[in-house]
Amino acid sequence: MMDRAHNFASQLRFDNNGMPVGFKGNTEHPSWLYDSLSNETAYRVLDASSHVVLASAGAKNWPPQTELTQRRFALRLNGVLYDGASVPVQKEGKTWFVQLTVSSQIIEFLHQGFALPFIKQGVITFSLVLLVVFGACAYITLAYSLRPLRKASVAAAHITPQSLDGRLDVDRVPAEIMPLIYSFNQTLNRLETGFKAQQAFLAKAAHELKTPLTLIRAEVELFEGDISFQEQLLAHINHLSRHVQQLLILAEVSEPLGYKPAGVNVNEAVQDAIAYLEKIAMEADVDIVINSKHDMIIWRSDRGAFFTLLKNIIENAIQHAPPGTPVFIDIDRDNISVRDFGPGVAHEQLDILFTRFWRGAHRRDHGAGLGLAICQEIANAHGWTIVAENALPGLMITVRRPDLTEHESAVIRN
Repeated sequence: MMDRAHNFASQLRFDNNGMPVGFKGNTEHPSWLYDSLSNETAYRVLDASSHVVLASAGAKNWPPQTELTQRRFALRLNGVLYDGASVPVQKEGKTWFVQLTVSSQIIEFLHQGFALPFIKQGVITFSLVLLVVFGACAYITLAYSLRPLRKASVAAAHITPQSLDGRLDVDRVPAEIMPLIYSFNQTLNRLETGFKAQQAFLAKAAHELKTPLTLIRAEVELFEGDISFQEQLLAHINHLSRHVQQLLILAEVSEPLGYKPAGVNVNEAVQDAIAYLEKIAMEADVDIVINSKHDMIIWRSDRGAFFTLLKNIIENAIQHAPPGTPVFIDIDRDNISVRDFGPGVAHEQLDILFTRFWRGAHRRDHGAGLGLAICQEIANAHGWTIVAENALPGLMITVRRPDLTEHESAVIRN
């Protein structure tokens, strides 16, 4: 009240004779306020003798005696309590007193009806804004802090038996999850060591078996007994030698670190595989038909592994093709399909076609069931996919590589 009274008193306007005649225009204390709310707020101006020289309508009922000092005062009219303040004003050696009152009921009404709702609304709005800002800051902070963890998760998802040498990066990883990343890398170390020991054992065993099998073959060939018995022994030795050879190849192709990728002409690779299998195809009375949609198709691969993959797929088709039927080889930019016209494979067995040591029921020879498993290992090592489906009649095996961008295609061509 004292602040409002001081501000109100500073707007007091005088005439040429130094007499108070009103108040200057003031948006904080407009004159209409005291006319419209005459029962709630009022003012009056007194001279040093306590004579009223200027007053609003509501001040006419004020008591005549009020202390003329700069202080707060209170009065009660018609049962309503009024809070007031008196402020002296000096003008040309004279002292005037400006008095201002406001009823307690209008203050209570404004406080309860306007101030508190606005405050509540402001608090709610501010809280919502603060919540949004805090949520955005928390999201950005967590996203930035957990970015190394997401990268580690993506890297872990790409680790396969063909890439056990990969490790999770520990740079800028939160300290709280550093032990987890370290333990995971240690686990990969143990897995890689065990996997390499297994592969080394498989390769060594295959090598160790090749020499005695060669010696046994030589002794059987020099055997001068029953010719039919000799032929049976040689057939068993050939079968065992094929098993050993495929185990050795499987050990080699299961280790992608030994691959030497280079640009390989697919058409030439297919021709090399067919030339290698020409004798087998003639004995089976099977024609091989090639349909290439492009003169030059380059795939980036290990040349020896790619030849083994093509040879095994084409040989598998020859072994299951009925005599007098063709084997179709379709070559496109991103896939190679080999189809025979044999009995095909039962639908429930398509998922296990590439399993190690699985053999089809209609195969002519007595293979170990490792040929398509070797193809699967080679495809995985190159990032390709290999699928089989019944062609009705026959079986179609397709090798696909991912779609290449123009830049990658240019790199391969170069």
